[in-house]
Amino acid sequence: MFSKQLEEIQAVLQNYFEGIYNGDVVQLKEVFHSETLLFGDIKGVPYFKAITEYIDGVKSRKSPRDLGEDFKMEILSIEILGNNAIVKAQLPMLGYNYFDFLSLAKINEDWKIVNKLFTHVE
Repeated sequence: MFSKQLEEIQAVLQNYFEGIYNGDVVQLKEVFHSETLLFGDIKGVPYFKAITEYIDGVKSRKSPRDLGEDFKMEILSIEILGNNAIVKAQLPMLGYNYFDFLSLAKINEDWKIVNKLFTHVE
C-alpha cells in the first residue's frame, strides 16, 4: 500500500514540476485542488494567492523552459500518513532557489496538492 501511495505522489509531483517548468497551466490545474492556497515569501516579501491567481501568473510569464533554464527541480522528502502527505521540494528557477512544503490529500482516489507553503533561500 505504501509503495503504491509513494508512486502516486511522485507522479503528481513530476506533473507539478513539469507544469511549472513548461508553463503548462492545464497540467498544473490537474495537480492542484481548486481551493488550494499558496503562502510564502520571496526575498522576505510576503506572498499569498489563491490557486486561480497563481495559475494566471504562470500563464502570463515566460516558462523556465522558454528561458532556456536547466530542469533542476527535485523532491527532497515525502511523508505519508493515511490519505495525507507532506512533500518538501526544491525548485531552482527564474533566478530563485525555491523550497516548497506541499500538503497533499487523496480526494476521490486522486492525490491533489491542497496547500503550498514556499520560500526563496539564497
